[in-house]
Amino acid sequence: MLRVAILVLGALGVLVLAIVAVGYALPVVHVASREATLPAPPERVFAVLQDVERYPSWRSDVEGVEVLSRTPVTRWRETGSNGAITFEMQERQPPARIVSRIADTSLAFGGTWTYVLTPQAGGTRLSITENGEVYNPLFRFMSRFVFGHTATMDAFLKDLQQHLRKG
Repeated sequence: MLRVAILVLGALGVLVLAIVAVGYALPVVHVASREATLPAPPERVFAVLQDVERYPSWRSDVEGVEVLSRTPVTRWRETGSNGAITFEMQERQPPARIVSRIADTSLAFGGTWTYVLTPQAGGTRLSITENGEVYNPLFRFMSRFVFGHTATMDAFLKDLQQHLRKG
């Protein structure tokens, strides 16, 4: 019995070391993107994207938002399924482009999301490009092989489409 326990623990240790080694081999920086056609004009989509205080009303992963500042840039802290994360809106070009970035440097990840809104018949084509950085090798492995770099964008776009359809 003791021998089996030692073998199991040893195998788990080797597995963890292999995962960390693969994580170290992966690049810290990645680029991922997603697009969706939304049932609203660019002006409405832009208004929803920049209204960070209302994120909890339509985003399934956000429980609360605290606006920290509005000038010179909008800066806010989201609390939800990913913990507490501070963001800032670095660029705003109504109704065509927004760039937001993770402003919290204590996290295992960081980066920007660039939203590009293009008018399309009956709505808006929204493109989100993530220029991400994952600093922790274990989290880098998980982000690449378990969650996927686009999981958060996919959930965001699904929530946004549902919100816009409601009116």
